[in-house]
Amino acid sequence: MSGLVVPVVDLSPLRGGDPAALARTARAFGEAFERTGFVTVVGHGVPDALVQSTYAAAHGFFALPMQEKVRHTPPEQTKTRGYLPLGIESVAATLSGRTPPDLCEALVFASIQRERGGKGRPNYWPQTPATLAPAVNAWFDAMLALSRELMQLSALALGLPRGWFEAHYAEPALTLRFVCYPEQSAAPEEGQMRYGAHHDYGGLTILRQDDVAGLQICDLHGRWHDVPPTPGSFVINVGDLMSRWTNDRWRSTLHRVVNPPTDVARAQRRLSMVAFTGPHPATEVACLPTCVDAAHPARYEPVNAEQYVLGKLRASMEAAAG
Repeated sequence: MSGLVVPVVDLSPLRGGDPAALARTARAFGEAFERTGFVTVVGHGVPDALVQSTYAAAHGFFALPMQEKVRHTPPEQTKTRGYLPLGIESVAATLSGRTPPDLCEALVFASIQRERGGKGRPNYWPQTPATLAPAVNAWFDAMLALSRELMQLSALALGLPRGWFEAHYAEPALTLRFVCYPEQSAAPEEGQMRYGAHHDYGGLTILRQDDVAGLQICDLHGRWHDVPPTPGSFVINVGDLMSRWTNDRWRSTLHRVVNPPTDVARAQRRLSMVAFTGPHPATEVACLPTCVDAAHPARYEPVNAEQYVLGKLRASMEAAAG
């Protein structure tokens, strides 16, 4: 399906010295979020060698026997850290009540920066493959750096000083989610997808797709459109918290991952690397001053960043449990 095109924006002016080029980049970045809630970025500075080594390590983990993978599932089976097997999450439930479980498994690492400083709960760190922990740590550092650049660009796009978000992102909420969509040996249930229709919950989401299609976004008329993989790029989208922060100037867009065609479903595996970003958990998120005026009064009361996102996470897990 085609029609709604996600713009491609080159981020290299963020690391250049041309103010005019930077202003054009910020404008294009902000306009993409206003129109579609999504943007594809190139020129992001993340080395391809790191991308490939991280993919390889994640593939190595998901190829392990199930009895090995579930050793890293937390007792509470929440989606905030550890291994999540198929059948325990239904993300569309946050919008439409009980829905069939999503056809994916995931490995999640939360707040690695806080864990390193001895401030947060420890993550589950599989020892196999041996390359996994070093790759995840390097990937975290790359996503942390990219998220801070994206927030600098966000500030400029929203008419704020470039460093406006820095205090909120000095110790941000950043969760890595490695998502494997296995081959489908049996037909899905009615309404069941690789990942159901949902909004992201936090700030900006950073997605690295592989070359297998499936991501779709929904326009304002309820029509679905493909977001095809662009080589060497990341897809960035607005979460609910960021939409509130901008007083809905930036759209938190409904999206999903659809099942592969039946003729290739038994052989087609997809793996995505996602970084969910947001401000420090204690941040009070109130509508930004440049997004509020007499014609656009604040639509939302201030919320605590952590409690807002946790409420969304609980809803998706409780509905899947039935």
